[in-house]
Amino acid sequence: MTTRKAEKQRVPVRQRILQSCDQLFYQQGIQAVGVDAISAHAGISKRTLYNHFPSKDALIAAYLARRASPVPDSDAPPDQQILKAFDWLGRWLESDGFRGCPFANAAAELADPAHPARRVAAAYKGERQAWFEAQLERLGVPDPGLLALQLMVLVEGAITTALVQGRPEAGRAAGEAAKTLLRAAGVATEPGGEGQAGG
Repeated sequence: MTTRKAEKQRVPVRQRILQSCDQLFYQQGIQAVGVDAISAHAGISKRTLYNHFPSKDALIAAYLARRASPVPDSDAPPDQQILKAFDWLGRWLESDGFRGCPFANAAAELADPAHPARRVAAAYKGERQAWFEAQLERLGVPDPGLLALQLMVLVEGAITTALVQGRPEAGRAAGEAAKTLLRAAGVATEPGGEGQAGG
C-alpha cells in the first residue's frame, strides 16, 4: 500500500467523502460530478457513500455546510474588521484555483429554491450580511442595514468580476470602494482614526 493511500484511509470516511466533494464540486461543478466520481476519488464504494449520505442532494448540502465557516472572533475595532474582510477577499480572488463563490455557484446550478443546498447558501450569505450590519451598528452609522447590503453588493460584484472577466484585482477595488462607503457614513478608516461614525 502506498503511503498516500494509507494516509487517505486513516481519515474518517465521512470526512474523506466531504473532502472529495469539496475538491470535485468546486473545481468541476455540482451537476458535472456524479456519485461514482466522488466514490472513486474518496476510495470507497457507492454503497459506503450512501451509508453516510442518503442522496446526492444531501451530499451537496453537507458540502456547502462544511464551507460555511463563521467569521472568526476578533477584538479589533469594527471598521478594521470590515476592511480586513475585504483584504481577505482580495487575496482569495488572486489565489490559485479560484473558481468563484461555492455558494453562489451552487445556487446558480440548482434551480429548485427549496433544495436543501440553496437554503444553506442563502443562510450563509444572510449571516455574512448580518455580520457586516453588527459591525456597522457598533460604529453607530445612520443606516447599518443599508450599508451592510451595499458592502455585500461590493463583495458579490468583486467575486463575479474576478470569475467572469478574469479580473482578480476586483477584490482590491472592492476594498477601496468599501473605504469610500465607510467614510461617507462618517467612519474614519485611516490608521489612527477613531473607527466611529462622526456627528
